[in-house]
Amino acid sequence: TEMLINMRAIGKVSFQLKALSIFPINFKCQIRGHRVSPPQNFTGYESIKQQYSPQIPEYFNFAEDVLDVWAEKEKKGEKGSNPAFWWVNDRKQEVRWSFEELGFHSRRLANVLSGACGLNQQDRVFLVLPRVPEWWLVNVACLRTGTVLLPGTSQLTARDILHRLQTSGARCVITDESLAPLLDAVASQCSSLQHKILVSPTKREGWKNFGDLVRNASSDHECVKTRSDDPMTIFFTSGTTGSPKMTQHSHSSYGIGLTVNGRYWLDLTERDVLWNTSDTGWAKSAWSSVYAPWIQGACVFIHHMPRFDSHTVLETLSSYPISTFCTAPTAYRMLVQEDMSSYNFSNLQHCLCAGEPINPEVMEKWRSATGLDIYEGYGQTETVLIAGTFKGMKIKPGAFGKASPEYDVQVVDEAGNVLPRGVEGNLGIRVKPHKPFSLFTEYTGDPDRTAECYVGDFYLTGDRGVMDEDDYLWFVGRADDVILSAGYRIGPFEVENALIEHQAVAESAVVSSPDPIRGEVVKAFVVLTAEYKSQDQDQLKKELQMYVKKVTAPYKYPRKVEFVEQLPKTVSGKIRRVELRNKEWGRS
Repeated sequence: TEMLINMRAIGKVSFQLKALSIFPINFKCQIRGHRVSPPQNFTGYESIKQQYSPQIPEYFNFAEDVLDVWAEKEKKGEKGSNPAFWWVNDRKQEVRWSFEELGFHSRRLANVLSGACGLNQQDRVFLVLPRVPEWWLVNVACLRTGTVLLPGTSQLTARDILHRLQTSGARCVITDESLAPLLDAVASQCSSLQHKILVSPTKREGWKNFGDLVRNASSDHECVKTRSDDPMTIFFTSGTTGSPKMTQHSHSSYGIGLTVNGRYWLDLTERDVLWNTSDTGWAKSAWSSVYAPWIQGACVFIHHMPRFDSHTVLETLSSYPISTFCTAPTAYRMLVQEDMSSYNFSNLQHCLCAGEPINPEVMEKWRSATGLDIYEGYGQTETVLIAGTFKGMKIKPGAFGKASPEYDVQVVDEAGNVLPRGVEGNLGIRVKPHKPFSLFTEYTGDPDRTAECYVGDFYLTGDRGVMDEDDYLWFVGRADDVILSAGYRIGPFEVENALIEHQAVAESAVVSSPDPIRGEVVKAFVVLTAEYKSQDQDQLKKELQMYVKKVTAPYKYPRKVEFVEQLPKTVSGKIRRVELRNKEWGRS
């Protein structure tokens, strides 16, 4: 507790966290038995539906209308001393910002974007950084300038980066020294790219230095006026065919729509400290590391680890006053394999997961070790929370809860007709007569794929499920062939494209395959060219895996490879991935 009390914030204002009063800590014994935290913002599921009534103004900007409001409350003493942002790493370095400090630093960066870079409202900024404080500053600075943020994962290859820059027409890119060489390799092919900003203590030819720019910039900046439906961010999401789609969200769809996540599913208040472990390239990071917690005035906690380490995660949960923890089911599967008896989880009050279904046995092991249930959430890059288990609700292992108050969720057939309870169908969100404001705007530049999402009165999520008599939703599987591995969404088309470039591969089909840790992994069925059929197959598998790692993001490589004489196909010649997938999962 002494460490927590005496740490100083970076910047103009220092914090003195009064750990004993704000975060009650008991280090005497490990919590045992089932702990149930009552809801802080509602009384039960029915009350959520009654309370939730968002108002969408003509103009809205999250930086001015939410973050700056919290900063003003801090100045007036109307908010506790809990920081807005708390970052640590494995080298014991630490950054803590109040909402006032967050505003101070982000306004400086906003002046860099609009001044030194000359970016205009709705110009696009491509951001590829790991979990470093600068990532959050860029998020807020883009809001202040009305520029459109395009986040990307640090695992992107030069080919991935080239596609994203050419497709988006981004004028500015911000990254670190690990990815700068890849940017330089493709920059000459990107006619719209005018500004390259490097987050690094060192200089690089042809790049502006982030630190130098921000230090020399003024902290006086007037937030631009943005309409609620103006474009705010674009995420690249994978599909079964074609290149990744540009999923566009407006200032209100995330900036207001994620209230349902922060206030009800995460159940946050300004006294809470939330640790969400999502990669900065994915929409879940926007969900739970930016908008949902800051809507509620909660503290965003980040532990920057080079790679996921179970011991570090458990030690962090024991050592810091983290009240709310959200991670992928894969992470929970890894954590429960550790001996958790020596860790103290008395500060932890609420645990959640999203990204893929979680195994009931993992939920039980976590509950036995921490005393806490895991509350599941279901959503997509295109949406906010679609459905989930909320505090006070009975948890049915295997179900992902009930519809969020933001959407009318139904199970529908191929024509968009609502199916009876207990009948499997497509999970859909009603969009007529009124489309929910929190649904994505479009797949930018791709009206055909945007239109394909809608059938009758519904937006189809692409997943299949069942609704039971109690209105709980049960996940059956993906209607398409997209693979969810350890929280990563992987399109088979991208992996197959990489494989086919290798001279050994005549044809391939990529599907999901069960895995005890990751839930599912990428498996490639490969038909070899004649000259490679006699080669050492174990060596060839390794060669193909390494090749895919080089030409596309490493997380996409096939962890399993099987050589086959031919692939199952339809009469028209289309590969029947469903047949291969059913074989992998033991389905008839």
